[in-house]
Amino acid sequence: MPKPIPLYLGADHAGFALKEAIKADLWTRGYDPVDVSPNLVAGDDYPLAARKVAMAVQKDQAAFGLLFCGTGHGMDVAANRFRGVRAVVARSERDAKLSREHNHANVLVLGGWVTKPAAAKKIVATFLKTKPSKTARHVRRVKQLDQMTDNR
Repeated sequence: MPKPIPLYLGADHAGFALKEAIKADLWTRGYDPVDVSPNLVAGDDYPLAARKVAMAVQKDQAAFGLLFCGTGHGMDVAANRFRGVRAVVARSERDAKLSREHNHANVLVLGGWVTKPAAAKKIVATFLKTKPSKTARHVRRVKQLDQMTDNR
């Protein structure tokens, strides 16, 4: 049974293999991910893939984005330039859990050079199942983050 969460995937050449592994895993778990960068292009530019995913998440507040590059940091910086996008690089399940709970992250970024597929699958699963905290301090802080992007 497909899960109703819209998932948008994007990768550059350095994150392509990890994206493909995660995409296959998502399919086996009943998700229907939308891959906005389906082709492997040597030397492609990560900001372009980040932009596609960030814009999709902007349009659908229920959506999640999954981005993949070499370290994850380039995609993270690029995606966070878009209003309403809270992207985070996660290296562990704990990172994924806390970023969802405390920061209400809606885009997960993984590094193809630094994260093995088995670990990435667990990180993605944790990210997708974790709910944002409704604790007043976390809600207040996320609101402050969103107000910061309004000042651009």
